[in-house]
Amino acid sequence: MPLETQPTGRLISFEGPEGSGKSTQTSLLAAHLQKLGKEVLTTREPGGTEIGEQIRNIIVHNSRGDEMCPETELLLFTAARAQLVREVIAPALCAGKHVLSDRFLDSSTVYQGIARNLASGPVAQINHFAIGNVMPDITVIIDVPPEVSLSRLAQRVTDVPDRMERENIDFYRKVREGYLLLAKNMPDRVVLVDGTRTTAQVAQAIWEHVQVRLSL
Repeated sequence: MPLETQPTGRLISFEGPEGSGKSTQTSLLAAHLQKLGKEVLTTREPGGTEIGEQIRNIIVHNSRGDEMCPETELLLFTAARAQLVREVIAPALCAGKHVLSDRFLDSSTVYQGIARNLASGPVAQINHFAIGNVMPDITVIIDVPPEVSLSRLAQRVTDVPDRMERENIDFYRKVREGYLLLAKNMPDRVVLVDGTRTTAQVAQAIWEHVQVRLSL
């Protein structure tokens, strides 16, 4: 169930295109918070639950995935999100944990809404239905140009690219534009960090934002 009581934990979501360094920065921030004595839970989208991981496999690795229409993609992402919120995120927040999620609702707003050209109204309604009243306290968008995204993905020689990673540069341009628009329109929740800097510099910038926003 979504939150029925005032949570004592905080939800921090990480957003950005493929290759932006979200997973690395999620882990680094989790370690930093743990050093301060905070109880931290990390998760990812799509996934984070048994059901969510099965949905993830359909979305990113199914052999017929390239035939998936944008509406189906949106509904699958939000189905995994609904399960994650009720099974993992909401209970953790109520228990006072700091939850760090590698992607959350803004991914659907950008990837399916803007990059896939779905109408913003239905995307927002479906997102709201999936998450209830569970919103991030902070959303960190790690910004990298599309050329950087594709270059970093090309260097992942040990991984087989999933269907999102196989998208062309025009798709990545739309994704970046969408995230920049979110940062501009939602400054109270969203912080924008330059992801082209070193891992340590990006981590420091994120930490400075988190300290101010959460009064740590």
